[in-house]
Amino acid sequence: HVNNTIFENSAVRATVDIDGDHVAVVELTIPPNNFFSLELIGGVADAFEALDVDDRCRSILLCADGKHFCAGADFTADASGYTTEELYAAAARIVDNTKPVVAAIQGAAIGGGLGLALTADFRFAAPEARFSANFARLGFHHGFGLSVTLPRLVGPQAAAELLYTGRRVKGEEAAALGLADRVVPLNELRAQARSFAGEIAKSAPLAVRSIRATLRGDLANQVRAATAHEATEQEWLRKTADFAEGTRAMAKRHEPTFRGA
Repeated sequence: HVNNTIFENSAVRATVDIDGDHVAVVELTIPPNNFFSLELIGGVADAFEALDVDDRCRSILLCADGKHFCAGADFTADASGYTTEELYAAAARIVDNTKPVVAAIQGAAIGGGLGLALTADFRFAAPEARFSANFARLGFHHGFGLSVTLPRLVGPQAAAELLYTGRRVKGEEAAALGLADRVVPLNELRAQARSFAGEIAKSAPLAVRSIRATLRGDLANQVRAATAHEATEQEWLRKTADFAEGTRAMAKRHEPTFRGA
């Protein structure tokens, strides 16, 4: 394959195959953890927008370099330097994309990383993959449109369980729940996900985009409304003692002691 880089920043690189299979690759490039940031999410949004107007691209493989797909926020780092509104504006731009996305999930897809994974049309997961909406374990409200995307995939009861407990779900259980569409060996993960993206790309591109728009409906608007509410809830919870305790415990890898304050 001959690839052409069409977008690159410090966290994301997008290439499109220019010799035939019409699959573009958008890769997270800050291994091993690919921690969640505006640079990363904005980079994915920019890459998707570039691919939306590139006729060489008919489907997208979303993947990550390193041990983890996206291990969530880095609570050992300093303040992020961006606003929730900026972040969620980028998230909405990702959902606005009109071309099918197949995500390859290795290692952790945690918190905002789970939110990113769930924007894709399909998820291929390794058995070692770990999905977690760990927000309540941080004393926080979930975000990134998970209010919409999570119950859409697993149903309201399973979504409530995952959000209330923040528990980690590995590849096989993720497939049983509907979080993942295929579980494949880690050493075959990217190749099989790309092959599936290639199968989609063999279909008539205008028809696929039309069908996808019908099936997704007003998902982008739902995500915009959800993130507006999620951001409001996150704002007041960020000021609580429980959030301080949750993030401190996460950074130090010990059990939090929440006091409801």
